Amino acid sequence: MTRGQEVKTGEQVAKASTKLLGKQQRNADGGRKLSFLLKGFLWGSGFMGTTLLSAAVGTWLALYTPLSQIVLPFLPSSLESLKQEGLQQLGSYSLGRPVNILVMGIDRVEGTEGSEIFGGRSDTMLLVRFDPELENKRVNMLSIPRDTQVLIPDVGLTKVNDANVYGGGKLAAEVVSETLNDVPVDRYVRITTDTFRELVDAVGGVNVFVPYDMKYKDETQDLEIDLEEGWQVLDGDQAEQFARFRNDEFGDIGRVQRQQVLLKALREKVQSPAIIPRLPNLISLVQEHIDTDLSWEEMLALMNFSRQLEKDHLNMVMLPGRFSDAGEYNRSYWLVSNQEKNRVMQDFFGVEPPLQVLGDGESGAIAPQRLRIAIQNATNENGIAGQMSRYLMTEDFTNTYLARDYSDILDHTQIIVQRGDLEAANLLLDVIGVGRVEASSIGEIESDITIRVGRDWLEAMEETE
Repeated sequence: MTRGQEVKTGEQVAKASTKLLGKQQRNADGGRKLSFLLKGFLWGSGFMGTTLLSAAVGTWLALYTPLSQIVLPFLPSSLESLKQEGLQQLGSYSLGRPVNILVMGIDRVEGTEGSEIFGGRSDTMLLVRFDPELENKRVNMLSIPRDTQVLIPDVGLTKVNDANVYGGGKLAAEVVSETLNDVPVDRYVRITTDTFRELVDAVGGVNVFVPYDMKYKDETQDLEIDLEEGWQVLDGDQAEQFARFRNDEFGDIGRVQRQQVLLKALREKVQSPAIIPRLPNLISLVQEHIDTDLSWEEMLALMNFSRQLEKDHLNMVMLPGRFSDAGEYNRSYWLVSNQEKNRVMQDFFGVEPPLQVLGDGESGAIAPQRLRIAIQNATNENGIAGQMSRYLMTEDFTNTYLARDYSDILDHTQIIVQRGDLEAANLLLDVIGVGRVEASSIGEIESDITIRVGRDWLEAMEETE
């Protein structure tokens, strides 16, 4: 199927459900509504709310648990053969091509039931790409700030989190596709935001570093946030406070960053064997909290893909842009940088820039002199961040600044691709000679690249003396 023929969302998806799958394509009826039990299994083994958890849970299910005891009771009668054959049959379901799925955390509409509970604004929006065609399978995740300015037909300029209110998951997927260079959006998943809180409690909390005291109270929203600085295990309510805090200079973008921090912490938690006894409870927990147009076969294919995913083959990046200036619009927006967006969509989603920008001589890459690099000391030696800054100056990386020391000691230097510029990060890796590139947006918010200097840099410097 050519790119122009890609199925995106809605009724068209239902007609071509099995085209996402590999050789095993049976009993699929794509867009049918999932039963509550099926929805629970999707969360437990496929997404866990953000698809980040699929790799960990899928692996443990496949390798360390009797599948029949945990998953098979939830399967519909249409997959009777899988019930009988169990784990051996799971491997026959596979992705036939790269798949892009829009995952949305939706504010529950109080006083409603059934699908109407998913009619609120999207508090979290992630576009996730599962790519089976690369030699090393990867998952690329793009965080879309909820204040991102978009154009919705018959509505006008507004924020992307309004799309679900006006037209549900189908319209939200179409708006995201059009905003991001017509990237195909094959399926969508909607989850109520209160589910994340319950999930954190169900796994026993998550270990997170709170970078500063977070205190805020809004009686109109019945919201009170009270977190102290430092490493701590957050329960579900505290994790929600951490994610929702906006009372700082970074507003919605700070929320996006903290959401990624929480997702990484939750992923680490479910990679422990201790999670196995909790799986049946996790599956049951979210039976009424998820809505999707994925079929059963597609979910099994995603689970099988996740079993083969290496831990470090998960990339997270935030949609690049800037805050709107005061008075620029009648409300605050996150304004997408088209140049940087083109680079991110090409590097992480395989989407070529629009025709009008091809051949114009411009590139999303930033020259070394303009690359804004934040440097954090992640060792127990004083002055290391300054030493790194001076070294980079000699290599023409002149736009550096020292950020506060990192909260942990690292054996390996991290080069964090804050704004999705992998080319620049790999150039820095070559210049520094040590470290690892990490595609995520958990570094210094105002930087293009954040370098957390680890012990390997100390060792390299000692060898050159």
